[in-house]
Amino acid sequence: MNTFGKIFKLTVFGESHGVSVGVIIDGCPAGIAISESDFLVDLARRKTGTKGTSSRSESDYPKLLSGVHNGFSTGSPISILFENLNAKPEDYENLKNTPRPGHADFVAQKKFRNFNDHRGGGHFSGRITLGMVAAGVIAKKIIQPISIVAKIEEICGKTDFNLAINEAIKAKDSIGGIISCTAKNMKIGLGEPFFYSLESYISHLIFSIPGVKAIEFGAGFAAAKMKGSECNDNIIDIFGKTETNNSGGINGGIANGNDLFFKLAVKPTSSIALSQKTMNFKTKELTNLHIKGRHDACMAMRMPPIVEAATAIALADLMFQNQNRK
Repeated sequence: MNTFGKIFKLTVFGESHGVSVGVIIDGCPAGIAISESDFLVDLARRKTGTKGTSSRSESDYPKLLSGVHNGFSTGSPISILFENLNAKPEDYENLKNTPRPGHADFVAQKKFRNFNDHRGGGHFSGRITLGMVAAGVIAKKIIQPISIVAKIEEICGKTDFNLAINEAIKAKDSIGGIISCTAKNMKIGLGEPFFYSLESYISHLIFSIPGVKAIEFGAGFAAAKMKGSECNDNIIDIFGKTETNNSGGINGGIANGNDLFFKLAVKPTSSIALSQKTMNFKTKELTNLHIKGRHDACMAMRMPPIVEAATAIALADLMFQNQNRK
């Protein structure tokens, strides 16, 4: 449900317009240097403030509540809290009866029998990814010398991001994008056959990020149009280096030592300024929905640090699993 991992585990908690959000990380070894300042760079990359992102401004300052003493991890669970200081729950009162098209409002109400916190999406909000980013900062320390870089490849099919965002804002609409992620200095052997393959483990976390709708590794969908002679990656040295990387650094669900590479698709934000059709479940009639609140015109703009975090978390847990097999 809200917990991921076999050895390096994280549990996310909180609601978008509740008191706070955060994460509990279990399985972190003792002796890793950790301070609140370590989190600030990646958390700042995820924050709002750039064109096309929400006007909601939160400090997103991490409070280390447990698991760290004298600047080092203790081996006990690490609790990190982020206060919601700029919440406006009143902006979402109309969503109780009129769920947003494309959002989790409707299914959350049905699944949790209307006991869910609907304000700003509640526990289904992208704000919950703060905990993932925080856990990712620690995971990045664990997996060194592996380095991970995610970047925006295109926004709404364009490489001119400003143009795409300006057009969306002018149209009072939202847009999606493509994010790529590369992990270098990969360790051969990470991943297990079938159900814990490197692709499936990473995909599990990537699809936990709100708004992600597709993922492809290496050549991805283009591989379906290739011949084997084109798609196969020729091995060119005794260390397993390959001439091409159509496999994305993975064979049989296991890292082959080449760069791990994948792309993911992020859908447009569901909350838009344009009027939309939805059902009013109180009156049982169709109605025009006008959404209030502060929302991203393009949530893909804030995705790279979240994608890096998800990748690092998966790699850290698989690394510990691999150690236990020896």
